[in-house]
Amino acid sequence: MKPIAIGELSRRAAVKVPTIRFYEERGLLPTPERTEGNRRTYGEADVRTLRFIRHARELGFEIEDIRALLDLAGHPERPCGEADAIARKHLADIDDRIARLTGLRQEMKAMVEQCSGGDVRECRIIEVLADHGECLSDRH
Repeated sequence: MKPIAIGELSRRAAVKVPTIRFYEERGLLPTPERTEGNRRTYGEADVRTLRFIRHARELGFEIEDIRALLDLAGHPERPCGEADAIARKHLADIDDRIARLTGLRQEMKAMVEQCSGGDVRECRIIEVLADHGECLSDRH
């Protein structure tokens, strides 16, 4: 099988070259073999791994979770309970972020709607920012 240069790997996996190096430094991609000219070379497995990492990152998984998921993917005979637990925790984190963003949106919408457009001395946005007690919620 013909070795793949880093630029070709970048193109095929839709990941920038510095990102490939970053994943190598973090141990998500194995250290590549080098040519006599000291150029990195990769194989088809690296393309698949990099696509896996990119997709996991697009879904918002953290590096450590991706590391664990890659380890699980490398052991197909193992039960998928650990992968399920990682995904469920990530889903709970997403739900929490959505709830916080929903509250933040409500707060911002109320401030904007209450602004009369007059002078700054009477600006509801400035008043709310100056006094957290004026907020709809104490957490955001």
